Amino acid sequence: MASLARVLSGFSLAAILAIPLGICSGRLCLVNTLLRGLINSLRAVPGICWLPLAMIWFGIGLKTTVFLVALAAFFPIYQNALTGARLVAPIYLQAGAMLGVSRIRSVFAILLPMAMPNILAGLRLGLGISWAYLVLGELTGVPDGLGAMIMDARMLGQTDLILVGIFLIALIGKLCDSLLVLLMRVLFKSARRQ
Repeated sequence: MASLARVLSGFSLAAILAIPLGICSGRLCLVNTLLRGLINSLRAVPGICWLPLAMIWFGIGLKTTVFLVALAAFFPIYQNALTGARLVAPIYLQAGAMLGVSRIRSVFAILLPMAMPNILAGLRLGLGISWAYLVLGELTGVPDGLGAMIMDARMLGQTDLILVGIFLIALIGKLCDSLLVLLMRVLFKSARRQ
């Protein structure tokens, strides 16, 4: 439960930030120009490099792990939202405008539904990466969670417990992915095409 809470917190934070920024970057050249260099630079930094800095900023525990998970999940979600928004042909937005659809409404009625397959792909990638970074965050000495259990089992030479931890991460990761796809299909008609 502790690991699941950390993953969902970090993943939710990443999605809340990455989807709007990705959509804006995909549709607005100025935003893309401002963010492209910074995001591409940060994306190139390996996750293990962020660990010491996160421990200094947030200490050991929930905040460090949530930060690492959010950071890892942000990049695939952002990139896929950007690509999805960029692939929406302007003719659809122009047709909506001719039919009286306001600019704000066109984002929700035209842009997001057409970009949804890419957004869903980014969310699924981000969720998968979140589990890898969760283990990294929990290896820092937190008292509970699957990563902590794996680390304790390593110290005690309990290979069976390590394998159980790996199996649980795979099982819960697959379950989370299936629930994410189901939720997106229930909430958004355009996600049903996947």
